[in-house]
Amino acid sequence: MTPMRRVLIANRGEIAVRIARACRDAGLVSIAVYAEQDVDALHVRAADEAYALGGRSPAETYLDIAGLLAVAARADADAVHPGYGFLAENADFATAVAAAGLTWIGPPPAAIAALGDKVAARDIARRVNAPLAPGTDGPVADAEEVLEFARRHGLPVALKAAFGGGGRGLRVARTLAEIPAAFEAATREAVAAFGRGECFVERYLENCRHVETQCLADRHGNVMVVSTRDCTLQRRHQKLVEEAPAPFLTDEQTGQLVSASRAVLREAGYVGAGTCEFLLAPDGTIAFLEVNTRLQVEHPVTEEVTGIDLVREMFRIADGGVLEPSDPPVRGHAIEFRLNAEDAGRGFLPAAGTLTRFRPPSGPGVRMDAGYVEGAAVPAEFDSLIGKLIVTGRTRREAIERSRRALAELEVAGIPTVVPFHRALLADEAFTGEPFTVHTRWIETEFSGAVPPHADAPDAPADDAGHRRVTVEVGGRRLEVVLRDALGAALVPAAGRPAPARAARRAGPAGAGGDALVSPMQGTVVKVLVADGAPVAAGDTVLVLEAMKMEQGLTAHRSGTVRDLSAQAGATVAAGAAVCRIVDPPAPEA
Repeated sequence: MTPMRRVLIANRGEIAVRIARACRDAGLVSIAVYAEQDVDALHVRAADEAYALGGRSPAETYLDIAGLLAVAARADADAVHPGYGFLAENADFATAVAAAGLTWIGPPPAAIAALGDKVAARDIARRVNAPLAPGTDGPVADAEEVLEFARRHGLPVALKAAFGGGGRGLRVARTLAEIPAAFEAATREAVAAFGRGECFVERYLENCRHVETQCLADRHGNVMVVSTRDCTLQRRHQKLVEEAPAPFLTDEQTGQLVSASRAVLREAGYVGAGTCEFLLAPDGTIAFLEVNTRLQVEHPVTEEVTGIDLVREMFRIADGGVLEPSDPPVRGHAIEFRLNAEDAGRGFLPAAGTLTRFRPPSGPGVRMDAGYVEGAAVPAEFDSLIGKLIVTGRTRREAIERSRRALAELEVAGIPTVVPFHRALLADEAFTGEPFTVHTRWIETEFSGAVPPHADAPDAPADDAGHRRVTVEVGGRRLEVVLRDALGAALVPAAGRPAPARAARRAGPAGAGGDALVSPMQGTVVKVLVADGAPVAAGDTVLVLEAMKMEQGLTAHRSGTVRDLSAQAGATVAAGAAVCRIVDPPAPEA
């Protein structure tokens, strides 16, 4: 096997920056790709070379297998790292990479197919006697099959994308009446996020913790369980805060997690980095969830407590390296806070815009993995993750204390972020207590911390005087030129980047006149549920918006009759725009 030298990073944002840095450490050439709105992104600057993908949407860029392989050929890449999300768990992409003669830095296509299909993964777990919650043996064809399952096994039930992860394509139904809409929404979101809409059903376990194991496996049959993690704190079934090792587990529970993870990965013939995920019920019962056949967003907490660079281990495994025969010792405790462009004070609504201020903290035990810098635009077309703050201490208590200091130092402005939630979390005994009492729906059901809505953003700061950065493309390859002020000013506006977008002003629930139903965010209409002239009750869903890979229902703020409804599926709605009016119904005729 010829050692790899030039790595194409088939991703964007924070994870692409992370991989580029690992390439630099390992003496490899990093090759970035970018959508049009990412031409000046941090991951492009961090890489040694960068090439345009020639589009703006995920489908035109980071999900375009042919386009990515064409760039790999032009750039003379000999390996591909997919990061997480997009095509990271796509067996067809892994197969195409290998067919092109490139090294795939990930698991074999057969393992991705077996474990990426959540139904097949459950079958593998069943074969090795891993603990499982009741679920369907295959994808369900329609809502009626889900209803039949719920009548047999009870409520609530979870509908899950068979070929996805990260909380997308997942819906929970707590009544039989909710199942048809949940099935439709899970299928639609799965198609949008992963290109396939098949869903299966599981009995949904309430008030559970979400625990997992970070694993590595080599081509020689060795499987290392690097550490456990806790990822319980979630909103919309997507992780927000993670820590390693998973706290407050008994030795027996840890042993069960480790042995089940090792057995599942060996049965699947796994190679590379992967994560086995489980639910831990209040009575101590453990249930296998799935295997994520990629690097996880939360991998840094494992790195901090073991000293292992997981990305470089992926490089080494892809080159045929051999893992140590034993699991590494764990020292200390690490907590990761995802920094998402979401308004925690308004139900974690995603919000694109410009980071007018972004000053990360520093000091003992503090690490920041960011995908953006101050002055950068966070586009609406991609997910809301700006970066990750990882804080490490000798104990969980010290990690929490350092986290309070680091979050107090962190300065971020221009767009809403979840930072106010993180600060409130660290004052809540439910999380900081020993043991804690949080569960996967705690944020939605029990969190009592007051997080105010995001205020309007200040104007962006001026650039450094004297120089202008100009980004140009030559034959589709991105190049950056620094010019003296006079010449730069003649070529580009301001600082060579788009003018900063101010955050949309918050509209009251009924808009200026009391009748208008106002969109709280910029997004794309995916479904309109009512017709013009139809009666609605307060709280009824009028339409569904999608922004930054998340769906959000827009509900009626009052009861009445819908008027002036102009929104259509596929249309873009601006933040603060009125989508219709809801007026008093006409008085009955005498």
